Amino acid sequence: MRTRPTLSWTPTEDLRPGTTDPEPVADALRTGGVLVLSGAGLSTESGIPDYRGEGGSLRRHTPMTYQEFTTSIHARRRYWARSHLGWRTFGRARPNAGHRAVAAFGRHGLLSAVITQNVDGLHQAAGSEDVVELHGSLNRVVCLSCGAFSTRRELARRLEEANAGFQPVAARLNPDGDADLTDEQVGDFTVMSCAECGGILKPDVVFFGENVPPHRVERCRELVGAATSLLVLGSSLTVMSGLRFVRQAAQAGKPVLIVNRDPTRGDRHAATRVALPLGATLAALADGLDVPVAGQTNGPPNGPAGPW
Repeated sequence: MRTRPTLSWTPTEDLRPGTTDPEPVADALRTGGVLVLSGAGLSTESGIPDYRGEGGSLRRHTPMTYQEFTTSIHARRRYWARSHLGWRTFGRARPNAGHRAVAAFGRHGLLSAVITQNVDGLHQAAGSEDVVELHGSLNRVVCLSCGAFSTRRELARRLEEANAGFQPVAARLNPDGDADLTDEQVGDFTVMSCAECGGILKPDVVFFGENVPPHRVERCRELVGAATSLLVLGSSLTVMSGLRFVRQAAQAGKPVLIVNRDPTRGDRHAATRVALPLGATLAALADGLDVPVAGQTNGPPNGPAGPW
């Protein structure tokens, strides 16, 4: 499956307005077997911006595509310089009330699993266990030649040693961990090659224009098939990689419930869209269902370590 670089979505039909009543979501959770599909909107309260919401980064930033990354050394230098700086901030992010509520629902047997379009590791940091990272994780690095995996922490150490004194100030951070830097700030940033074979290193995330691994897609299809309902949290569902699971659930007669303040590309398939802030809404749902939410969380696995 290929994620096309779809940067925006405009409704072509009149959509029902969102509701402020989360009771249908509470009813689904009481039934159990809910499959969560989360997007960037769930992590905004952790300080990670989203792509398409109000103030979203796509208004000013075009994400790196797979084709550009693999064919241009200049693109890779720009990406790794910006990503190296951005990851320092990205890795400091901690789970918010929404992540903690999702983890609590899972611990109490209300969820079947979590599919996330996010690459930040915050679901796992909050305590969720059965998580499918649809678009991969920024905490891993893969060699495009030999397929070897390594941790982002190890790559950060190598980049730090090779680029001593690299301390530019970024204008802003983007959802993919990419910090906005000018070409002048990037300068002659030194890019690292695979320590095993000298091949091109890439973060283990699905870039725009890249294929989601087929086995991961199939696992998500199985989860949708086994779920009683699908709960979408903080995703505009603009790209097909997430929307197709909404369509699958709807076609199978499974209720689709969406919590997202703005209209989504999946609204026409949904039984309801709750237009409320995610963190407060999910925390209130947990409270109403007598599901205690843990307050202590760990940072993202393999997050930054060192002087920053």
